[in-house]
Amino acid sequence: MKRTIILFDINETVLNLSALKPKFKATFGDESVMATWFSMLLHSSTVCIMTSVKTDFATLAGTMLESIAARMSIKLSKAARDDILAGFANLPPHNDIKPALAQLKSAGFRTVAFSNSSLNLISTQITNAGLKEYFDDIISVEETGSFKPDPTVYKFAAKRLNQPLESLRLVATHDWDTHGALSVEMRAAYINRSGAVYHPLYRQPDIYATTMEDIVKLIIEKDD
Repeated sequence: MKRTIILFDINETVLNLSALKPKFKATFGDESVMATWFSMLLHSSTVCIMTSVKTDFATLAGTMLESIAARMSIKLSKAARDDILAGFANLPPHNDIKPALAQLKSAGFRTVAFSNSSLNLISTQITNAGLKEYFDDIISVEETGSFKPDPTVYKFAAKRLNQPLESLRLVATHDWDTHGALSVEMRAAYINRSGAVYHPLYRQPDIYATTMEDIVKLIIEKDD
């Protein structure tokens, strides 16, 4: 099937969270706390999905900062908390993003930013990262009251785009996200930015690479 609309996960897939490491080191004394925080954020969002807790990604992000601080017996000042969360809205893109998206658009594909963050936060992130011209549309899960990988959010995206699920492809660096897309019959492309092994029990994407340039090359070969 010819697919011309490609959805991109944003945090870690498109934007580089490593830019937050100095802020975590300054606040918690260890930059590796950033990875723990983001894992806790994703875990708590999944718990919210399963237990029908209605919240938003920014609220969860702040709550997880407070949780880590309490665990480490660190007093988290409002200034430090706000500084980290502000940094989340000002992440730079990975170096391979702009040329890859430009190539994809030149080949006639539409590109869509698709994230668990609020529409306001995604829009701010995209603008601050200098990527506004590289995306044709932005979709947030916030209208669904849930988060990826809940099947309803992928169905919501397809409805928003007025496209059948099987005509869409998601690009993500999280195997739980590509698995979620594949579970509702979307296609998926997995970019391995961390070197982690793809979960063997999850549905496997037909495109797998370590750079966005290679991901885009394979998308053009398979979907054009």
